[in-house]
Order: sequence, then structure tokens, then C-alpha cells
Amino acid sequence: MLVPVLAVVGSLVLLLWSADRFVEGAAATARHLSVPPLLIGMVVVGFGTSAPEIVVSALASADGNPGIALGNALGSNITNIGLILGTTALISPIAVGSGILKKEFPILLGATLLVGYLLWDGALSRLDATAMLALFSLFMVWTIRAGLRTRGDKLATEVEGGVACSGMSKRRAMMWLVVGLLLLVASSRVLVWGAIEIATALGVSDLIIGLTIVAVGTSLPEFAASVLAARKGEHELAMGNVLGSNLFNTMAVIGIAGAIHPLAVDAMVLHRDLAVMAGMSLVLFFMGFGIAGRRGRINRLEGVGLLLAYCGYSGLLLMTA
Repeated sequence: MLVPVLAVVGSLVLLLWSADRFVEGAAATARHLSVPPLLIGMVVVGFGTSAPEIVVSALASADGNPGIALGNALGSNITNIGLILGTTALISPIAVGSGILKKEFPILLGATLLVGYLLWDGALSRLDATAMLALFSLFMVWTIRAGLRTRGDKLATEVEGGVACSGMSKRRAMMWLVVGLLLLVASSRVLVWGAIEIATALGVSDLIIGLTIVAVGTSLPEFAASVLAARKGEHELAMGNVLGSNLFNTMAVIGIAGAIHPLAVDAMVLHRDLAVMAGMSLVLFFMGFGIAGRRGRINRLEGVGLLLAYCGYSGLLLMTA
């Protein structure tokens, strides 16, 4: 089992590095094409941080491993809320004042409920997946238009400020765009192979591996981005990273995987993993949106609560494995 473990560790390192190169190359290429900084931040960088989840789940689905494809998406969402936002809030309490984010909270909750409805019959057909991708496309159009209209919004300001100009030439930017994408696909292929081998050797389902090792590994870009934003006091950007990633995972990652190959859904996914993801999304909605006069924020005590919830869920996975 040593070779698969080394393959997973090595592919995760290469996956994160290639995703970073891909994002930098894509952002620099977009700047050379005179794309507005806000658009680069919300679309190019947002897509780039979710690229590991998209590629890994797509390859797993194509290989006929729905457990890894679904586990990666659902597990990444749980990791984003419990581990990443919990840790970020401990570093610096997260205050939410952005109008864009306040509109995204109920959209994320609605997307979670929609996915639960589509998966409830134990399968995700290509028609279901296509509908998810169409809705996600509409959401992206709305987000871009809202961001470009509300220049004074806190999230828009932080996103534009976070997209710094690099001195990368157009030729070098395009080179890293292509190289990063190729290495991203190659490392994802090795990661899926290693994960399947480890699951077989341990006698556990590929779903458990997808929910744990793969989900945490592919969520590291969001972890780094959110912690860095929190240390700079860019609270809207830290929350925006997680909300954007969860929407990508819920609609685009699962949608792409289902469009490539219809997904069979284990009953445990519905009763355990989807229920936990929906519950944590609901808690995040109440924390971040703010109701009954409560200001939208996640303080340190609530951050501890999110971390404990994530640890409890991880412990449950270990017990059921």
C-alpha cells in the first residue's frame, strides 16, 4: 500500500502547485486581454480555487467511481464550513457587510436543498446534472452583473484589491495557463488512482476516501486563501472564498460529474453526508446573513463550534468506516 499512499501525497502536492500556476496564468492572461479586475477575481480566481475538485470529480466519474466524485464535492463543502471557516474565525472573527454575500447565503441554501431533492431518488441523471449546470450558469451571470454594478460593495472592493498586477508577460502567462491545466489533470488522475487503491487495501468504500483524504486535499487552496484574507482583515473575501467554492462544488462539480456519467447515490450519502452538509449550510446562513437584528458575523466562539462539528463528523466517518 506504500505506492498508493506516496502517489496520493505526491499528487496532492502537484495538484495544489499546478492549480496555483493555472490560476496565476489565467489571471495574467485575462489582464492582458483587458478583463476587469473584479471579473478576474470573481470568475477566474474563483474557478481556479475549485479546479482541483472539478477535475478530480470529473475523472472519478468518468472512471465509474461515483463515491469519490460525490464524496469530494460534499466533503469539500463540509470541510469549507467546519474546518476552514472555523479556523478562519479563530484567527479573526468574520464580519459580513457585503450585500452580494448576503444574497449568496440563501442561494447556497437553496442550491443545497435542490441537490438533496435531485439525489433523493438514489441517482443523478444526465438531465438532472444538465439542469444544475444551467442554473449555475445563471447564478454566475447574476454574480458578475451584481459585482460590476455595485462597485462600492465591500466584497467588490476587496476582490479588486486582491487581484494584484504581476509583471508576467502574455507569452509566459499563456504558458503557465496550459502547463498548469495539463499538470492539474495529470495529478488528479494519479490522485484518483491512489485513492481507489487505498480504499481497496483498507476495505473501505471509495466514498469514505472521497469524503476525507480527497476532500481535505482539494480544499487546501480555499483554506490558504481564506486564512490569508482573514489575517489581512479582508473578511468579505474570506467568506466569499468559502461561499463561492461551496456553490461551485454543489452545482458545478456534482453537475459536471453527473453529466459525464450518471451517478448512483448510496443511501448513506443522503442520511449522513448530505444531511450534515445541509445542516452546516443552514447554520452558516443564520450566522452570516444575520436575522432578528443580529449583525451577520462568525465570532471566535462560533468558530470553535464549527470546528467541533467538523471533528464530530470526521469521528463519525471513522466509526462507520
